[in-house]
Parts: sequence; structure tokens; C-alpha cells
Amino acid sequence: MPEQAGAGTPDGEVRTRRPRARLAALAALLLVAGGLTTGAVALRDHGHKPPGPPVSAADVHTATVARTDLSDSRSLPGTLGFGPQTPVTGRGTGVVTALATAGATVTRGHSLYRADDQPVVLFYGGTPLFRTLKAPAGKQTPQRGGDVTVVADNLQALGYAIGYRPPDTDGHGATYTAELAAAVKRWQQHIGMTATGTLGVGQTVVLPGPVRIGQVQARLGDPVQETLMSVTATGRRVTVPVEAGDDTGIKAGAMVTITLPYERSVPGTVTAVSHTVQAGGNDAGSGQQDPNSPPTVDVTVAPVHASDLAGLDAAPVTVRFTTTTRHGVLAVPVTALVALKEGGYALQRTDGTLVAVTTGLFAAGQVEVSGPGVTAGLRVETAS
Repeated sequence: MPEQAGAGTPDGEVRTRRPRARLAALAALLLVAGGLTTGAVALRDHGHKPPGPPVSAADVHTATVARTDLSDSRSLPGTLGFGPQTPVTGRGTGVVTALATAGATVTRGHSLYRADDQPVVLFYGGTPLFRTLKAPAGKQTPQRGGDVTVVADNLQALGYAIGYRPPDTDGHGATYTAELAAAVKRWQQHIGMTATGTLGVGQTVVLPGPVRIGQVQARLGDPVQETLMSVTATGRRVTVPVEAGDDTGIKAGAMVTITLPYERSVPGTVTAVSHTVQAGGNDAGSGQQDPNSPPTVDVTVAPVHASDLAGLDAAPVTVRFTTTTRHGVLAVPVTALVALKEGGYALQRTDGTLVAVTTGLFAAGQVEVSGPGVTAGLRVETAS
């Protein structure tokens, strides 16, 4: 009956014979390629269904092989805050007589706390004071080291003249000269510290830069030699726990998209990928460590524009990472792929013939394809 309905016109011929021609071409290709007598299994359902009633040409869906860029991305939950907290432990002797308040920002030359009513000041650097620094007496050899470099750098940055500074030609650090000791004495007098020109290990706290006071654990009157507070970076950061071993493609410096509450998205940058594996993640409901979760590493993300996160101190967010990018590849919709029983994939041209393809990156409903006969502009059939 379907053949009679289409007989006598060219259009009818296409409508009634097309399903058979397609199956015949498919079977011929498989016989030549592998000597098989079975057909192909397509990603589309019509490969196993008997021919239905005639359809019009408008119902045939096609797509064009296009040269484009493909990017594979994934979105992971994160937490907006101020990044990891660093504990500050008091050194020296005495009791705590003043503490910076939570949420305050402390910069170079300002005190984090006071011990026995003496200020303990923040210096920027990478080497903490590990000894008492004092001017050389008589023919005594001046002290040298990274801790002296920190003192000299910070006093210069604060505007104090430190005299001649011998060059550090051997990498052993600056020298604690009499001129530097005199600058320390002037600085001590200016900030209300007992002015001696001698600097002890408990009179400064050395950190990489300005800090924001997070939690304050100590109370006034506590011994100074304990964890007094925790500090963070001053800028807002997003921390994303990523399953250990699954962070391939996430690199420092990579651009990301941060989705804030109310679906607002802002650009960000990966600033660090931790090398410390956390044993199990945090349970989203309780905030406690979940022993059943896989181990993770923390990825730190910063907004490109700090003002984008103004007004938010903490919030759950989503970060979209682009993990793989392929430039200038040939691609088609995934629904154009025909899966063959003997393995591999093909594309079906509009004349019903198949062309074998090798697949590459799958991304956003598209798939990278290559192979003989696959060119930009080729029209192929799709499932939708």
C-alpha cells in the first residue's frame, strides 16, 4: 500500500524507497569492510525498526560538518570566603594584653596583638625571626641571614633610613649593621616599643603580606606562647575541593566562571592548586569531615575584579572549569554518530551512504570527528 501511494511521481519514489536504499547501502558497507552479514546499530532508533509510513523530505534532519573550537568544561561546588586560615602562635614570653579584632585588616608595621603591653608587629617576608638581632659590639662579626633581610626590607618600606646596605652577593642575607640597629631603635620608639635597637623573636610576626583576622582564639591574660588567632588573605577567594587525581586540566592561571547566588556569573582565575590531599571531603549538611567521601585537593580561585564579590563574605558558589580545548577541529552534533556493531562510528550522508569517522573530544552536544572523506561542509543526517 505505501508503494502505491507514492507511485507515479519522483517524490513518491524517494519517500517509499529511501528506507530500503539506506538499509541496502548500510549492509553493503559492512560486507565490504568486514565480511559480515549483519547490519549496523545506529545511535538512532530507526536502525532496528521496520519501515514506517512515508515521510516528507521536511522530516529528514540534517547537520553540516563544521570547523570550530571545542571546549570541555565541568562545574564544581565551592565556598566563597577569604581562603585558608593560617594560625598565629605567640612567641617569646609574657601574657596577652591586647588582640586585633576578627574581621580587621592588619598591614605592614601594625600590631596583631600586644604582649606585656608591648606591640607585636606584622612584617612581610618569608623568613621569621629565629634569634635576637643586635648590633655588633667591638670586633664582633655582624649577624647575617634571611631574618635580617626581612627587618631591613620592612624598615625601608616603612620609610626608615637604614644606612649603607652591603650587597648580598653570596645569598646569605643582609647584615645587621650598626646603622640598621639604629633604624630599628627609631622605629621601636615611634611605635611605642621599648627602644633598644635589639629585636627579639617575640616582637614581630612575619607573614607573606597583609592579613585579615579570622578567628581569635586567645583571651586577654592568656600566656602568649599559644595559638592566638587565625588569619587569612585580605581578598575574597573561592575554595573548590576537587577529588584527588581528578584535577587534571586545572592549572594555576586558568580562567574560570564563578556563579554566585541568584545566578550571577563573574570571571575568575585559578590562583593555586594544593598539593596536600585531604582525607575525605566535608559533609554539605553538617560541615564536618565525611569519612565516606573520596580524598580531595583544594583549588583556590580569585575573582578577576574584586568588586564583583563586594558585599559577600561567605556563600556557596559554583565554579566552571574549562579542562580541555581543541582549536579548529571538525565537529558535528553527537546525534549524527552511527555506532557500528563491529565497533567504531560512522556518519550517514544525505544519500544514505556511510563514511567512517574517528571521534575526538565530546563537548556541549558536539563531537570532534576526522577521517577520509570528512570535510567541512559535508551534509549528514542526524537523529534530531
